[in-house]
Amino acid sequence: MEVVVKSRHCEVSDRFRSHVTEKLSRLEKHDHHIMRVDVEVEQERNPRQHDRAVRVQLTAVSRGPVIRAEAAAGDKMGALDLALDKMTSQMRRAADRRVRGRQQRVPLGQAATPAADLDESPTDDAEVETERRVGPITVTGDGPLVVREKTHLGSPMTLDQALYEMELVGHDFYLFVDKESERPSVVYRRRAYDYGVISLDLDSEG
Repeated sequence: MEVVVKSRHCEVSDRFRSHVTEKLSRLEKHDHHIMRVDVEVEQERNPRQHDRAVRVQLTAVSRGPVIRAEAAAGDKMGALDLALDKMTSQMRRAADRRVRGRQQRVPLGQAATPAADLDESPTDDAEVETERRVGPITVTGDGPLVVREKTHLGSPMTLDQALYEMELVGHDFYLFVDKESERPSVVYRRRAYDYGVISLDLDSEG
């Protein structure tokens, strides 16, 4: 397994690189097909963020989907350990999901679960405009404000494939196009290994 260490706004010593290689070698027991892990170490320039002064992002390249995990701590070693724990947990869940998927399929009846399970609706107070902070930006009222936008390449997949991808990236939801219905869909985690699915019917009128 190849380990590539990169840094931004900081220097990394040969000792730290050796420590990273030794630590990441443990990932091979969870994914025997892993080929490379990219490690990016970034120093936070804001002195107020001393407890999160270093951010480490791990990107594992295997025969399957790419797996990412990141964490921040007061030093390089602490951030590396936290990120490694996250990636190990994601790999374990993905492996468990593969075994579980051979035994049963997720009930599609959960597709009708209300969207309220994903997030609670904000309170309605149209007469009072409040200011709030979204990152470095001050927002008046409820927004909406897009602070981050991403576009990903993808191809239609089955529900089981979408669940597998969601476990690998470590998120609580995954957006995909259902291969059978050809509908834009979102699968999300509800409780433990209980999942829900929301789909858009683009052919309906009205």
